[in-house]
Amino acid sequence: MQKIFNALIDSYIENKIGISDNFLSETLAAHLKENLITLFAEHKMKSAGTGNKNLLQHDKLVRSDVIYWLDRSHNDPYENDFFDLMDDFVSHLNRTCYTGITGYEFHYTLYEKGSLYKKHLDQFRNNDSRQYSMIMYLNADWQQADGGELCIYQNDEQLRISPMNGKSVFFKSSELAHEVLITNKSRMSITGWLKVS
Repeated sequence: MQKIFNALIDSYIENKIGISDNFLSETLAAHLKENLITLFAEHKMKSAGTGNKNLLQHDKLVRSDVIYWLDRSHNDPYENDFFDLMDDFVSHLNRTCYTGITGYEFHYTLYEKGSLYKKHLDQFRNNDSRQYSMIMYLNADWQQADGGELCIYQNDEQLRISPMNGKSVFFKSSELAHEVLITNKSRMSITGWLKVS
């Protein structure tokens, strides 16, 4: 995994947007996707809002995905495998880049057909604990016509990233505005933040 971790970090250092095509193994991505589909079928995923707990707002014209928070207390073997992977990555990141990350939070994310998330920053105005944003995609056989790209704004340019299975994207939460473009079919991921306390 060290080679994959380094690929993500090196591309981040090069242009402030880290991308690794195989951060999640096909097997782990498939199991996590299965979890997400089951949670959705059981109506356990909730409409996502904007802002933190004290300032939470819901507006489907701004953000129309549904989410479910991952937690080791669920004792799900695949979520725990994911957390083990993230523990290894955070340890590597702290050791090689002195980032001082002390925790993280992640949720499953589902954008149904026609869903989007308008341009935004991931760091709250009243809380700067989120240091790095990470998205890991769970979409096999994604085609360009399916839409749903992650659009990152940087220096008056736009980088569009397709949500291909296993791919991870990594960037500073306070620096890069981004949006999820309208998706033409169900688009699944794990989304979260590396944090300092």
